[in-house]
Amino acid sequence: MSRFPDGFLWGTATAAHQVEGGNTSSDLWLMEMMKDSLFAEPSGDACDHYHLYDRDIAMLKALGFGVYRFSIEWARIEPEEGFFSAAALDHYRRMIASCLAHGIVPMVTFHHFTAPLWFTRDGGWEDASSVDRFARYCEKAARALGDVVDYACTINEANIPIMVTMMREAVGIRGSGRRERALEEAARLCGGAVAKFAPYLSGNGHAAAPNLIAAHRKSYDVLKAHIDGPVGMTVALNEFQAVEGGEALRDMADQAINGQFLESLKGDDFVGVQTYTRVRFAKDTVLPPPDGAERTQMGYEFYPEALEATIRQAARVSHCPVIVTENGIGTEDDTRRIEYTRRALEGCLRALEDGVDLRGYIHWSMLDNYEWLEGYRPKFGLVEVDRATQARRPKPSAYWLGEVAKGNGLD
Repeated sequence: MSRFPDGFLWGTATAAHQVEGGNTSSDLWLMEMMKDSLFAEPSGDACDHYHLYDRDIAMLKALGFGVYRFSIEWARIEPEEGFFSAAALDHYRRMIASCLAHGIVPMVTFHHFTAPLWFTRDGGWEDASSVDRFARYCEKAARALGDVVDYACTINEANIPIMVTMMREAVGIRGSGRRERALEEAARLCGGAVAKFAPYLSGNGHAAAPNLIAAHRKSYDVLKAHIDGPVGMTVALNEFQAVEGGEALRDMADQAINGQFLESLKGDDFVGVQTYTRVRFAKDTVLPPPDGAERTQMGYEFYPEALEATIRQAARVSHCPVIVTENGIGTEDDTRRIEYTRRALEGCLRALEDGVDLRGYIHWSMLDNYEWLEGYRPKFGLVEVDRATQARRPKPSAYWLGEVAKGNGLD
């Protein structure tokens, strides 16, 4: 089998904070700008996608893609609690209109890691109030945008906080205290209490997990009231493997990090699978990549076969149709990006042959963008961005994958 089913979705993705620039009301903007920041550099102007979105969307269409997955920024829409910016909502409505005008299907994510500073200052996802606060934001945004949204994702990688926390625990990281000092300084700078300040990527994942699951369930119902198209959630799924003796730790981690989230999605319109590599477990620790294994710029093992395994797991546990909403590689060598993506797509075809209800593949990412703690060093994009001029240059991988999308198959 080398052909994908008719109607298969082909696209690329971005996240607002990573590409828009100037997200000054967000929690991470404060943390990036601190003197002793955990971040390699601030996001700054990013890729200025906030202003250049129309030409970027036109570029996607010209390359051959049919779907653009992007996020709307909660910190822009509700910069202070209870104040909803009509101007920000109008901006995102124009962005969706650009997709439709260019013949691109808009897939909108309502939360992608960043949050308003006021939200994180007051407990973030670790506070039970987060469920109603997020649902209120989704209600406002969906009333303004829902009639033009084709696909919606509630929360991007809702299992990431507990994954980060548990991986830190599994490898026994004690650290130098720099993370704790950074959180204390951020809380002080925004006038919050240290015990309450809780960013998505560096807080207590055990406390956040139940609230994130509840927030998805509540916001799913809110969005379904205003959006005719499919609504789902995306989950970060590494393929979890065990060497001899590591089965118990793997199974425990798999249930806490993957299983409980996938189980909570039963009855949803789809589950978004986001996979980059595998993780191997020994008896009491997480193992590094094997000696001699190729690594990406993020330090991940080059292991595109993980995607097939996670697609199958997501379908089996959630009983939902699957869309690959992120898959890609951080590398300066674009030939390795093509090799990685080809092998990942071969795994998609094998899953389809076995009857898995897989409905699309969305590559991460459209642009070389801001990669959180790592700054602009890792290159995930199909399109290069000149940091000085904001000029775009599609890489060979962009043309290659665009041809795959136009032909709906692998040669």
